[in-house]
Order: sequence, then structure tokens, then C-alpha cells
Amino acid sequence: MTRVYVWLQKHPTLVDGVMAAVMVFFGVLSVFERNPFLPSVAGVLIGAPLLFRRRYPTVSFWAVYVFGAVEALWGYRPTVSALAVPMAMYAFAAYRPRRLSLAGLGVGMIGVGVALHQWVTAPARQHESYFDWIFVYCVFASPLIIAWVLGDSMRYRRAYYLDLEDKARRLERERDQQAQIGAAAERARIARELHDVVAHHVSVMVVQAEGASYALDTSPETTRRALGTIAETGRSALAEMRRLIGVLRSEGNTADRAPQPGVDQLEDLLEQVRATGIAVDFKVEGVPVPLPQGMALAAYRIVQESLTNTRKHGGPRVSAQVSLHYGEDELRMLVRDDGRGASALTDGKGNGLTGMRERVAMYGGALQAGPRLEGGYQVEAVLPYRAALIRDAA
Repeated sequence: MTRVYVWLQKHPTLVDGVMAAVMVFFGVLSVFERNPFLPSVAGVLIGAPLLFRRRYPTVSFWAVYVFGAVEALWGYRPTVSALAVPMAMYAFAAYRPRRLSLAGLGVGMIGVGVALHQWVTAPARQHESYFDWIFVYCVFASPLIIAWVLGDSMRYRRAYYLDLEDKARRLERERDQQAQIGAAAERARIARELHDVVAHHVSVMVVQAEGASYALDTSPETTRRALGTIAETGRSALAEMRRLIGVLRSEGNTADRAPQPGVDQLEDLLEQVRATGIAVDFKVEGVPVPLPQGMALAAYRIVQESLTNTRKHGGPRVSAQVSLHYGEDELRMLVRDDGRGASALTDGKGNGLTGMRERVAMYGGALQAGPRLEGGYQVEAVLPYRAALIRDAA
């Protein structure tokens, strides 16, 4: 049964053509009972407009109505071909707005009354009571009313299904857009992580390698320490890159991985920087607060990137100061140096400053970076942690 319905849905013109042919056939049979030419032609053609009742429902309905009116005005009783009127009424209500189909229904109801008046002779009308007329009128008008109700219901249901399909398409587009936004955000996050890891560790390795080359002949012990630092820094960089690649390759994998660096690992970071020959002073003010993992990572990366740029742009004999101030609802970070002061706290493509701004913006913070009046460079970042702690607690 389902296959038949689907087939009929795919061939609407054929279905309407069969219906129109049947109505025309019964109209031809009724020609032999009629003498006037005009009503005979109307009886034959009354079913023909059903052929285009879906494509042109308004024209189809009024054409059927006119042919039916011609028959009724001549006083001929309805035949099977008169069923074309409710069929056209159904299509009119199903494919056109309600206000138009209601107007067609009203005209059709008037036509039913006029047809009854023509069909019943004057002596017969005198013997019929008022209630008999109402009953007969309701019997002849009911097919038209039922056809309109069914057609209007079909129009409403079709509009409802179209609305559902439109919502489904919009949701699908929104889902694809959200997926693209999520993928772009993930790419940006991974780019920040890779940039920070590579820029910091590679710069440490370069400085140590240059120092080892100078001390190779004069101080073998210094060269040995520099090579050890290079090896340790390389292993640390490889470990962090493996962790990032593992996150990319796995989906929902809860395997043990190295923890993300945070504020607690700043001392180790500063020791690496000091090993490159940069004097770094570290100061903590206020009562330290356990930060959310993501915010702690952002704080660590901001300090790491700032010191990396100090090492790259600060020049020889540069020193730096790192201070953390824990307030009531925010962490204020200050990283400054007394070097030459770079014109921009970025690498060649601007990823350094951009990455730091993105990290701070994720938590509704603020970041300022620029040269100091007394010389050197300064990075100041504010990370509000109260809202994040309340959200995590909830």
C-alpha cells in the first residue's frame, strides 16, 4: 500500500488525468438525455478542468463551477460528472489561501441553492415545508463542505510539514556552522599551544647551543651543562608535542597523560630561563588561589611567551621581573624586562601577542603590552577568576 501511495505522489498529473477522463466519460453518457447543445457541452467539459487542478487550482475550480452552473440553470438533475465540483473545491482549498477558498465555498453554497430551485418544480415547492428545504439543502451542500474541510486540513498539514523541513534545514546549517566554529577554535587553540611550546623550547635550545659553541674549547664543563640543558629542553618539548598530538588523534580517550602546566610550574619555567643567562626575579603577592586548569595554563603560557620574547628581543645582559598579585576576584600578572624593547611583542607573523590576547579574552580579562618609558618591555594581564571558580563549583 505504501508503494502505491508513493507512486501516486510521484505521478500527480496522471492521477488527475484519470479523474478528469472519468468525469468527461460520464458527461458524455448524459448527452443522450439532453437536447439543448449548451448544457450538453457543459456536461461533457465539467470534468476536464480537473486535469490541472493542482497546478492552477483557482482556474480549475471556477471553470468547473461555471460548467456546473450552466447545467443547473437549464434545470438538469446532477449526474456522476457533478462530483467534479467537490473535487475542484478540495484542490482549491488545499493549494490556495483560506480567504480565497472560503470565498469559493460561499459562491458554491449559493450555487447549490440556485440549483435546487431549478431542479424542483413550482407545484412541488408549494408542498415542501421550510425544514424539508433545509434538509435537502444540507444533503446537497455537504459534499462541497466536506471537500473544503479536507482540502483546508491538507493545506494546513502541508504548511506544517514544510515548516518542519525548513526548521530541519536551518538546524542542519546551524549544526554545520557550529562544527566549523568549533573546528576553527580548536585549530586556534592548538596553534597557540604549538607556538608557545616551539618558541620557548627552541629559543632555549638555540641560546644554549650558541653558548656551548663559544665555551667548547675553553670550558668543557660549561659546554657539558649547556648540552644537558639542550637535551632536557628537547625532551620537554617532545613530551608536550606528543601530548598535543595525542589529543588530536584520540576521541574520548582517558589515557594518562602529562598534566597541563600551570602556575605551580612557573618556578621550573623560570629555572629554564635563568639557565639561558637571563636573570629573572619572581614575586607573588596576596593569597594564592587554586585556579581552574584552563586559566592556570593561560597564566603559564603568558609568562612563557613574555620571557621568550625577552630572550629574543631583549639583547645581551637583559634581566626580567615576574610578579603575580592575587586580589579578591582576579589575578594580575606583570612581566617586564630592561632590554632593548621590541616594537611588537610578536614573532614574525604576530602569533605571540595574538595568542596571549586570545587566552585572556577567553576568561573576560584584559592584556596590555608595550615598551616601558624607562626602557625595556612590559606585559600586564588580568585574569578574573571569581566567576570561573563559581562556575566550576556549580
